[in-house]
Amino acid sequence: MTDTEIIDLFFERSEQAIDELAKKHGNAVARVARNILGNEQDTEECVNDTYLGTWNAIPPHRPSPLRTFVCKIARNLATMKYHSNTAEKRNSQYDLALDELEDALADKSSVEEAYEVKELAEAINGFLATLNYTDRFIFTRRYWYSDPVQDIAIMAHSTTNSVTVRLFRIREKLRLYLVKEGLLV
Repeated sequence: MTDTEIIDLFFERSEQAIDELAKKHGNAVARVARNILGNEQDTEECVNDTYLGTWNAIPPHRPSPLRTFVCKIARNLATMKYHSNTAEKRNSQYDLALDELEDALADKSSVEEAYEVKELAEAINGFLATLNYTDRFIFTRRYWYSDPVQDIAIMAHSTTNSVTVRLFRIREKLRLYLVKEGLLV
């Protein structure tokens, strides 16, 4: 079933929409949640909450692409769940990915004071457009989907060391790009 047909089922308020969404995009949704939460029970809860969130958002929205839309909902819900679960604890994979980006991005409070979050997101999207496919894939898998470096290496048909070095270089390019754009000093 196509994404358009699934969205049409949501507009008809057919419960089949959830089943079709789960069949087509359920693995991606679960992977995003699992990479952030690292716990199967929390992942399952997040996946179910994602389906409810999608049900509540469609209509009025008619998202395109659907996969990105539901993964964004899953990512937001998983991040909220992660923060509520780990006030003083650390989830090594997710924290490690965020720590890696920390040096490329300025102190969060100074960015929020100087610019809207939207401007930073647009700048990062502009930066991603300058990257070749492989670097963009590696960056997105690491910092959007929170995939472990080992998994990215397998997907990219590369070594863990090579992916680690590429991520380091991409973060440095991002930092320089944001300085050039005036978003960092």
